[in-house]
Amino acid sequence: MMSAKSWKTVWIVGLVLGLALKGIAADRPLQAQKRPNIVFIITDSHRSEALGIWGNPFVQTPHLDRLARQGILFKNAYVTTAICAVSRASILSGQHRARHQINDFTTGFSGPALENTYPMVLKKAGYKTAQIGFLGVGKKPPTELFDHWEGSLPWMTEDGLHQTDHVTRKAVDFLEKHQSGGPFYLALSFNAAHEIDGVNGKPATYLVQERYKDLYKDVTIPVPTTAAPEYWNRFPDFFRTDQNIGRARWHGLFSTPELFQENAKNYYRLITGLDESVGVIVAKLKELKLDENTIVVYTSDHGFALGEHGLMGKWYGFETSTHVPLIINDLRPSSKWHNVQPEQLVLNIDLAPTLLGFAGVRAPEGMQGTNLMDLLTGKAAERKHFFYEHTVFTSPALPKVEGIISKDFKYFRYTEHEYESLYDCRKDPEETRDVARDPGYKKQLARMRSLYLTEKSAID
Repeated sequence: MMSAKSWKTVWIVGLVLGLALKGIAADRPLQAQKRPNIVFIITDSHRSEALGIWGNPFVQTPHLDRLARQGILFKNAYVTTAICAVSRASILSGQHRARHQINDFTTGFSGPALENTYPMVLKKAGYKTAQIGFLGVGKKPPTELFDHWEGSLPWMTEDGLHQTDHVTRKAVDFLEKHQSGGPFYLALSFNAAHEIDGVNGKPATYLVQERYKDLYKDVTIPVPTTAAPEYWNRFPDFFRTDQNIGRARWHGLFSTPELFQENAKNYYRLITGLDESVGVIVAKLKELKLDENTIVVYTSDHGFALGEHGLMGKWYGFETSTHVPLIINDLRPSSKWHNVQPEQLVLNIDLAPTLLGFAGVRAPEGMQGTNLMDLLTGKAAERKHFFYEHTVFTSPALPKVEGIISKDFKYFRYTEHEYESLYDCRKDPEETRDVARDPGYKKQLARMRSLYLTEKSAID
């Protein structure tokens, strides 16, 4: 029979061992049965205002609106580069372009860089990783590193299946076949609401699902203020040419009232098609009771100009190009984040550390983003501005531009021409007037220029 002293010794040893094991566990991912599944939905060219919950008077997005009301809608979500491959590389790596150095459509991550992208970190932590729809980075994507890969889905199959519906069907099939025993990360990448680029001199066009071709036919979509010719004519000579890709594509899609109505409606039709898909996927999660341990994230790689500033597309730092939807809905019953609309400035580079945070996995040191849940709970400082860059192409096709974006001001420097622009977003949210040469903004211009130079030197 053990003495009192022996029992005390055993108790102390047990306590010390228990504390040690607790410390070890705290530094490891959460246990598999407690870690949530993650469904990450990324679309192409979905601008922030194209949501009913955003106050858009005609676009039909009931499922996305519900997802936002039952979760978190970040009202000030932006991308650090408004072009698909670069932005997607920033999302995967949690890094600005200046650090990840993906500058085109063919370059992929190096081996070590790929290991530190969040899907690979999740995989190392025990997640089953699945990619449906294009990854969007590199000519040869790392298909072999994913547990499930169906990346190459055309805009339309030979039997008439639209890419939006194709991704949805594949997603439903994946969920139905999912076997419990560990968490999964499912990335769904949609082509919509991107246009199909024109070839051989033909203009770009939109490929809309057949069932939506008459949607919005009785709606007259308001023409943007800055679509008026005088706003295009205010740009400097190096920008204001038909060699500017944004302007060249504008000619084919928005240059007449008839073209504008047709193509703007087609854009919003694609958005409604995406919304339907989100509804199908969330319904399937609930049907299979996977919603009890799943987090759904919805965003876009960049926004899109529907004729604003006389342009079609993205690339530049204007509001329609950089401001995107970002919805996070924790479907788990324990979640307390419902109908929250934070005002903080958040970025695409924040997604990687946020998703890893949900999994209980420490983000790699090279990530430059912030865990958004830390931001919402006051554990991380709120950012006041961010560094914007587009350096993939050059003048005259797409003049390179860098700058600083805040809630109050936007400062751009077209680096090939040493030309500065400044917009007062407080007084001029539609960015109708470049005040960089206004004497009344001399001090503010100097402040933004200084901030730009400081951020540029620190960003990589």
